[in-house]
Amino acid sequence: MQRSALSRIGSMLFACGLVLSGAGFAAPVLAEEMVEEVVVTGVRGKPRTVQDSPVPIDVFDSETLDSVNVSSMNDIIRTLVPSFSVARQPISDGATFVRPASVRGLASDKTLVLVNGKRRHRSMLVNLGTGQQGPDLATIPGVAIKSVEILRDGASALYGSDAIAGVMNFILKDDREGGSISFDTGQNYWGDGLRMSVEGNIGLPLGEEGFLNISVAKSKNEATVRSEIYCESWWCMNPDGAKYEAFLAARPDRAAYATDADYLAASAFASLDGYGVSDGFTQTWGDPNTEATRGFFNAGFPISETMEVYAFGNYSDSERDGGFYYRYPFNGTIEKIRKEDGDVWWPLEVTTGNYDGNGFAGGFTPRFFGDVTDFSMLGGIRSTGDGPLAWDFSYRFGDATIKYTLKNTINPSLGEATPTSFRPGDLINQEAQFQADFVYDISENASLAFGASYMDESYELGIGGTPSWIAGPYANPDPYGFCNDDLSTSAAGLAVIANGSTLDCSNTSDPVYKTMLIGVNGFQGYDPEMAQEYTRDSYGLYGELGLDLSDDLFVQLAVRYEDFSDFGAETVYKVAAKYDLTDTFGVRGSFNTGFRAPTTGQQGTLNVSTRLPDGVPVASGLFPVQSAAAIALGASPLEPETSEAFSIGVTGSLGDIDFTLDYYSIEVASIMAKVSDLKVSTDPTAGSAYDNYLALVGANVSGAQGIGAVAWFTSGYDVSVSGYDLVATYPIESDLGQTDIGITLGYNERDFDTDPSAFLNTEAQEDYVNYEPNTRMIVSIAHSWSDYMLMVRGSYWGESENYNSGTTQVHDPLWMTDAEFIYVGEEITLSFGVRNLFDEYPAKGTVGDTCCGRVYESGSVIPWSGGHYFMKMSRDF
Repeated sequence: MQRSALSRIGSMLFACGLVLSGAGFAAPVLAEEMVEEVVVTGVRGKPRTVQDSPVPIDVFDSETLDSVNVSSMNDIIRTLVPSFSVARQPISDGATFVRPASVRGLASDKTLVLVNGKRRHRSMLVNLGTGQQGPDLATIPGVAIKSVEILRDGASALYGSDAIAGVMNFILKDDREGGSISFDTGQNYWGDGLRMSVEGNIGLPLGEEGFLNISVAKSKNEATVRSEIYCESWWCMNPDGAKYEAFLAARPDRAAYATDADYLAASAFASLDGYGVSDGFTQTWGDPNTEATRGFFNAGFPISETMEVYAFGNYSDSERDGGFYYRYPFNGTIEKIRKEDGDVWWPLEVTTGNYDGNGFAGGFTPRFFGDVTDFSMLGGIRSTGDGPLAWDFSYRFGDATIKYTLKNTINPSLGEATPTSFRPGDLINQEAQFQADFVYDISENASLAFGASYMDESYELGIGGTPSWIAGPYANPDPYGFCNDDLSTSAAGLAVIANGSTLDCSNTSDPVYKTMLIGVNGFQGYDPEMAQEYTRDSYGLYGELGLDLSDDLFVQLAVRYEDFSDFGAETVYKVAAKYDLTDTFGVRGSFNTGFRAPTTGQQGTLNVSTRLPDGVPVASGLFPVQSAAAIALGASPLEPETSEAFSIGVTGSLGDIDFTLDYYSIEVASIMAKVSDLKVSTDPTAGSAYDNYLALVGANVSGAQGIGAVAWFTSGYDVSVSGYDLVATYPIESDLGQTDIGITLGYNERDFDTDPSAFLNTEAQEDYVNYEPNTRMIVSIAHSWSDYMLMVRGSYWGESENYNSGTTQVHDPLWMTDAEFIYVGEEITLSFGVRNLFDEYPAKGTVGDTCCGRVYESGSVIPWSGGHYFMKMSRDF
């Protein structure tokens, strides 16, 4: 496997080299003249330098982003920013395709994302655990980005909802000439995860002064597998497995499968990956297959000496697929039934000696596919003159959609008529916003920024294909009337017996009485009642005053009012200041209030499946908070999450060492959470479950008798996070070349301010406080000489804990080291490197869910794919 992948890498590099070497492009330079970086994030008025900002801001230029050799913006930011964490969650429905992230220990939807200073639309996915719904950074290709400005401070008073923990502002490239093209490829030490990508950027002139800049990226990442052989006490085909003896003792009737030639042959068809029992991986844990095409454009054109029109937008399409849990024979959810001719049918049955690949005689592992499309367009007109009043009018539209497909599975209630490929439905998030911004220079030392916005939002659950949700004939016992109510045989039953059927109506265990689950096994589709659209609109007003009270003191005051059609209004404010004690030392600090409005997706998301307790179909799961069922059982409209935060820090220089040190504290009230399931039963002896049923009936909830459990998102508990960030740089010049050393350290503590036990069990509470490491550090050393550069980057994760059922596993601190060698020739630039040079892994999980071949905790924020080597070739022109 590894040799084949290496061969493909070499072939692709050779072909790309022939193309690139034939073009007469100028070689890039290794370093640029150092300049003070001017930032536009964190202030609405006059732009300020990083050093003069009253709040901490990190700036990463395109060269820095390019030095992180990964294809996803999520992983680029994780590599550069200690406070940003992102997990890889296999077998986690939509979270496998849109990865959940956190910033400073808070869900990523509490950090606002901007592109060119304008709000970026959210993704379509609502995380069913935390409820978070933020933008998908993976849709932003690195090749399109000129720089990223990361504001590490609350800014809701400036930008509105979501900016509780901070702001990320992606500035697009705006060159009107030149461009670049690059090809890179890599593979894991393990021999899997082959990665290839091609990226290009070009700047074109529009008239004498306008520009059109276009970026395109195409990437393909093959899946990874970090699993052990599936071996549990209920199913184990591995004689060397730790639980094999327990399996033999508990399930001697199943042991024969380990030597059954028909089963072993059929198991090769259990997974679309081609993994069978002989490979040991009927179920896999790892990264999904991913193929993506992403593009951005950025344009500006002056229409007079004092005005210009501008536009930018993107289109992204990514297709990903990952596995589900293995459905082994006798799994208890797919049972034998009697067909219309009276014969017994079982989709997991081993057919003796004549297995032909039909059905799933070796069990099956459903394969989940997500086609994620992301589209945005923004256009505007703004002033460019030197007058005291600057203005900017813009309109944007954004759409994020995921189309689900589930293959290699069945709708059991359809029996033999079931297809094996399904379309469970779509999730669609759309936003449209009109924005008007103004800056008035009151004097040389004072500026007033003010503006207004109107936003319309919608979230839709698109109906799935009928086979994905329909209740087939086998959702009910005895669908063909073979038996009478008194367990005697009907005329229809006698007829099939006469034709050789083994039907026995007097035996209540006969397959004729079995019922099968409704909908596609693995991810039930959205039926017409589930498929709904949720909308709202809002408007906001803001003002910001920036004052240079002296050469050494800058003060910022901001206030914002927003009104939402679904929950009401919020007013927030911010005060910040920077004071230079000397030419080399300064102090800064801020206090702000903020909020995050519950999204239409969080109000409308639904995840309901149909189960068959006592053979009666009932719907159980997460209902929209606005649904009749949720309201009848006590749900109330979601409230905004609100925050109070302050920070204080110092900036300074010690010789050639520049540093910043900032302390922060954020308190967030009414964190959104999912209530515990409320059971519903039509049985008068079922206590509170029957009371819930009566409440549904009393509220005239349609289909109350078919509901088994109800949960919803609610405004829940309060939390606080606090910590500090240290950033230091040290350049060294010598006869041997230029060496740049950088250290970024983040420390973060998380705690509850109110009792969360009504929403979170003990495990979830412990994990919130201790699961992510409190300490994260990044150390980078880059040495350049002549036409060469050597870069080494170390990433450190501090101690963390995983708690489950009274047992705690302590994870020791861990270092991972990246290294890259770069050569800049006259025509091309070549780089060779490795990520995770020493092939480090987090500790194997010993508590919690270690089922079914899982080795590493799938929610871990520490990468667990091992070492990865790569090569890159690029040209500027």
